[in-house]
Amino acid sequence: MTTSVGALLPVALDAVTIAADLIRSRAPGLLTAKGDRDMASDLDYAVERAVRAYLRDRAPAVPILGEEEGVTGDADGDLLWALDPIDGTANFVHGLPLCGVSLGLLHRGRAVLGVIDLPFLGTCYSAVEHAGAHVGERRITASATSALHDAIVAIGDYAVGSDAEEKNRLRLALTAALAAEVQRVRMLGSSAIDLAWVAEGRLDVSVSMSNKPWDTAAGVVIAREAGATVVDHDGSEHTATSTATIAAAPGVAEQISTLIGRTLAVA
Repeated sequence: MTTSVGALLPVALDAVTIAADLIRSRAPGLLTAKGDRDMASDLDYAVERAVRAYLRDRAPAVPILGEEEGVTGDADGDLLWALDPIDGTANFVHGLPLCGVSLGLLHRGRAVLGVIDLPFLGTCYSAVEHAGAHVGERRITASATSALHDAIVAIGDYAVGSDAEEKNRLRLALTAALAAEVQRVRMLGSSAIDLAWVAEGRLDVSVSMSNKPWDTAAGVVIAREAGATVVDHDGSEHTATSTATIAAAPGVAEQISTLIGRTLAVA
């Protein structure tokens, strides 16, 4: 399994390089509304189509799930690419450098390969299951933080759309609980960055109360291979069907799960 998936790592690295070059060299273009306060830029679509074309050429047997254009190929097979062409589109459109390309590979719903390229920060993260996580050629590990009061915790964006009020009631309660116990709370606007930085030890915890495979697949395997604990909101193993994505340095994983469970129980 590791060997066959590992053989796809160069393909994934080349694909995100194509995407990153486009992001650095082009403006966002026209914006298309995807719902209440949600959008995609012309460049989101251009990047996704370029990556899809490359993956179809280099790995034609593997179907592709992209944020903007859905699934191409047989999504019921063992393997599935999960692509977010620009994770952090709102940041990108506003000229904030916290955005990137996220390309993960799922095997029966479990993330087994991931590449995240942050074009404006000059870093590329990668991992293959059982082979460690890397930024460039350097192996990375999650932080050694062992107490929540020393932890930097990133939280995912608040919800938008028709059901945002109920979703945000839980998110706001969780934000308040974190603010009372951790060293600092951050909202960076990119799940890919949150998870990659947990892997690198820049963050101690990433909490996202949602789980879209294109956002999380790459980051989940990168964080896991760096030694972080990655679970659903109830502490169960994280998969593509999880409802939340919680990544934590091992020394604070149990503490953050306890805090989340306590908060959600009363929210």
